[in-house]
Amino acid sequence: MIYLNLPTNFIKNTTMLSTLLTELKEGILIITINRPDKLNALNKTVLQELNEVLDDVYINNSIQSVIITGSGTKSFVAGADISEFLGAGIEAGKALAKKGQDLFFKIENAPKPVVACVNGFALGGGCELAMSCHFRIASDNAKFGQPEVNLGIMPGYGGTQRLVQLIGKGRAMELLMSAAMIDATTALQYGLVNYVVTPETLLDKAIAVLTLINSKAPLAVAGCITAANAVFNQDKNGFDTEAEEFGKCFGTADMKEGTTAFLEKRKAVFQRK
Repeated sequence: MIYLNLPTNFIKNTTMLSTLLTELKEGILIITINRPDKLNALNKTVLQELNEVLDDVYINNSIQSVIITGSGTKSFVAGADISEFLGAGIEAGKALAKKGQDLFFKIENAPKPVVACVNGFALGGGCELAMSCHFRIASDNAKFGQPEVNLGIMPGYGGTQRLVQLIGKGRAMELLMSAAMIDATTALQYGLVNYVVTPETLLDKAIAVLTLINSKAPLAVAGCITAANAVFNQDKNGFDTEAEEFGKCFGTADMKEGTTAFLEKRKAVFQRK
């Protein structure tokens, strides 16, 4: 079951999928991974439902931005569901990694801001999921880590790449090879998260930041995402991508509205056009 082309009155409702809760409030879609008995571990169903919801994020203009979080206070996502790894060979392992990577690329390249609200454990695939979001806000009880080497495996959903990008090679190599966890304060110091707040104010902080972002020109915000992601794409020249996205802005009604509103000293009203 998945919603598509949400009706306007959906913003007042919560939809429950097999493993996800979704709620759209004033343009912000809150996706809650809802497997608290398994510490919200990522299984095949979670990945599939996340993929389907992300499809809707891309096309549904009622959705301006997204929060991804986990059910309860103990865990954001404690990792992948290891029981699904048993009996898998080399080719099956590659296929598992490709499936996770494709989903997390979809999150990373979403044309709307996606923020991870990390409550409790973000380990293994959970840390990789959080890192695929555009930025992260952590509760003060959050713990981050890539403990895969304890299981005789390694990160496969992009963790080796994004952790290096976010905190630098030296720190990333230590965490990847030692399987050590870091707390929220250390994650903030390393630049892995943008804010550390109490568990009670975690969603409120994300909503406040996204409400500010949602007031800006959405096509220009999408261009910022595309250009920033190009920094780490070896197939793209980031400066060329920036120039291209900058140029696209000049063909939008929102650019005309924004510049006119600035000159007229009034608040702009953007319409994603």
